[in-house]
Amino acid sequence: MDPDQNKTISATHGLRTLAQPVAAPLSRAAIFLVVALKPAPQARAAVRSFCGDLAGLTRAVEARDFDAGLSCIMGIGSGAWDQMFGQPRPALLHPFREIRGEKHHTVSTPGDLLFHIRAKRMDLCFELATQFMMRLGDAVTPVDEVQAFRYFDDRDLIGFVDGTENPRGQAAVDAVMVGDEDPAFAGGSYVIVQKYLHDLSSWNELPTEAQEHIIGRKKLSDIELDDSIKPTSAHNALTTITEDGKEVKILRDNMPFGRPAQGEFGTYFIGYTRSPRTIEQMLENMFVGRPPGNYDRLLDFSRVVTGNLFFVPSATFLESMDSD
Repeated sequence: MDPDQNKTISATHGLRTLAQPVAAPLSRAAIFLVVALKPAPQARAAVRSFCGDLAGLTRAVEARDFDAGLSCIMGIGSGAWDQMFGQPRPALLHPFREIRGEKHHTVSTPGDLLFHIRAKRMDLCFELATQFMMRLGDAVTPVDEVQAFRYFDDRDLIGFVDGTENPRGQAAVDAVMVGDEDPAFAGGSYVIVQKYLHDLSSWNELPTEAQEHIIGRKKLSDIELDDSIKPTSAHNALTTITEDGKEVKILRDNMPFGRPAQGEFGTYFIGYTRSPRTIEQMLENMFVGRPPGNYDRLLDFSRVVTGNLFFVPSATFLESMDSD
């Protein structure tokens, strides 16, 4: 990907808006950090000030190894947005919505701020997360932290390649960046995160062919199954969204995590999108089914334990907080 595409420029009221590095290349290591904002005026002021310092803190740690590709994306939840910024607000920002099917359901969990830190080296991710938490201090309470890693040839812990259909280049930018539909927040993006825990013992008891029919791809080659043999309940069938005959893409940066001694094997789902409705429709298809009852059989082996929706404002917006 052209590095300039990580610094998307969009025209808004004659100004040039710099995006956060949502469309940056996928990394080998990542930390997903979710925190809650404390309900005090000084906490809100501290976080607003931190927004203006985010880029500088990242550059300071990045300087230790420019080739490692350290970056950070900051997302802000609906409630935190109202507390810190008020109006105007991103048009489609709202609390994460739980979805209930007959057998499985999503969960909505606490979280006001998301930090998606990624690099080729975990030590840089760790150092940046440490600096963030020191800088934020008593203004926030940690909710969830996941240290994740790239697994072999971009596979998840159930053995399949993840993110095959990610858009690339300008197509990725177009898929994730808000444009003229919400001009006050052009250059921003929406992100949904969920943490899934896998029952690997039960999954590994399945024959490979059965696993492939659940995912919709060949396990070794990653080739998509032909529609003539792929079940309509396959994961990649239910997560394909089309509008006016054209597929609507999102950008996934899912990563595995786990603690083998504790029997914990998981996937951290993170999806960036121009509109949260796309991912919400995917989740509706997965958990309720398309049609209802024809749900994603992967959920029989993977349990979701968190769920959040955040807005990722432009870097220009965040840096403007420094001048408040």
